[in-house]
Amino acid sequence: MPSRTAALPAYDRSRLSPGIVHIGVGNFHRAHQAVYLDDLFALGRDHDWALLGAGVRPGDAQMRAALLAQDCLSTVIELDPAGHRARRIGAMTGYVPVEPANGALIAAMARPEVRIVSLTVTEGGYFIDAAQGEFDAGHPEIVADAARPDAPATAFGAILAALRRRRAAGLVPFTVMSCDNLPGNGAVTRAAVVGLARLSDPALADWVQDRVAFPNGMVDRITPATGPRERALAAGFGLADPVPVTCEPFRQWVLEDDFPAGRPALELAGVTFTRQVHAFETMKLRMLNGGHAIIAYPAALLGLTLAHEAMAHPLVRGFLEKVARDEIVPHVPPVPGTDLGDYFQTVVARFANPEIADTTARLCLDGSNRQPKFIMPSLRDNLAAGRQPAGLILLSALWCRYCYGETEAGAPIAPNDPDWNQLQARARAARGNPAEWLAMRAIYGDLGRNVAVADAFAAALNQIWAGGTLAALQSYLGQG
Repeated sequence: MPSRTAALPAYDRSRLSPGIVHIGVGNFHRAHQAVYLDDLFALGRDHDWALLGAGVRPGDAQMRAALLAQDCLSTVIELDPAGHRARRIGAMTGYVPVEPANGALIAAMARPEVRIVSLTVTEGGYFIDAAQGEFDAGHPEIVADAARPDAPATAFGAILAALRRRRAAGLVPFTVMSCDNLPGNGAVTRAAVVGLARLSDPALADWVQDRVAFPNGMVDRITPATGPRERALAAGFGLADPVPVTCEPFRQWVLEDDFPAGRPALELAGVTFTRQVHAFETMKLRMLNGGHAIIAYPAALLGLTLAHEAMAHPLVRGFLEKVARDEIVPHVPPVPGTDLGDYFQTVVARFANPEIADTTARLCLDGSNRQPKFIMPSLRDNLAAGRQPAGLILLSALWCRYCYGETEAGAPIAPNDPDWNQLQARARAARGNPAEWLAMRAIYGDLGRNVAVADAFAAALNQIWAGGTLAALQSYLGQG
């Protein structure tokens, strides 16, 4: 018999009807947006705003099968050090079939009762040209969708096809709401949908530009990947769930209130609606996501596999605290109702939570996409203020050393980036010529031509190779 039980939905699920199609039903969505809606429904509100799950990748079919087998209920376990809490989230009423041409998804989004289409397709899934920072109209998947607009393979192609149907039927367009963790996610999503439309139907592109809302939002909750540990935790609550979600107790969602077709009253469930999403977003991306990178790369090189182990290491924690205090927080703009010092202490406590068991490998993932968003803005702000950001430059050197593909003990580091082969080649060339690393213009832009930055990077990388990560951290912290 289980020692504990999971809380069940506090409302009649038979009375729910879908108002939101969500593309990308991964762990983060089920621990974040779905939880907020579950809380709202428990208040007796807005039962016509339930979720209809969807996906556009072959792997999404596996999630669909798992959720349909349990009536679309998701197990969410909050990993509070004071005690775990589990609940069954009932906000999803169905899951659209996953098909190569996305016919079922397009039809679902074209239904008049669907007033929001939301998505979590990962930070790297928006077809952004890294070198230009803009929508990549030449990406092969985009070119293919433009050639077959009625049988698209991407989420944005499907969204566009559904909007085309709604326009033809005289229906108001749905709002497109990104729930991904990237700066200006609404603007980025608009660029993808409008940019794709321009390739095949300029008139539709103009209509989307003028009529469709793409609110910006900031989302936050640490949600580890699911494995045997997470399934065992669910079993402890009497649940044989193959896809349970674990997460930290903390969660935050900040949104622009731009929903012409209507929206659920999410403010009653704790969502902050504001015109200053960018301020919250900058704080989070630089302090939390940037902080993850600061602890992850040195920890991984030292053979530390979990985030809380990294935080227990005095040099790694000291590195985070000094870089944040000296090089990040001073360049974060004011955030309404938020003390940045208090926010950072919350970040530290979240990273140190031993129950999360978040892996350093996950935090190191996709550095080529994350570094330009989470680290480079702080580095550039320091330079603009006339300050050499030694800690952030050291972080770049640690990332380079990580991409070499070996820990300091000589253990192999598995490929951990979509551009891993290129990064590893660069990192190996940089061992003898550090300038090779900064020559990646898609990440560093013109920083490689900044003599002071290039010299500091070379010194940091050479120090890591000569004396190791610990010595480099000690030097930065003034301990060696």
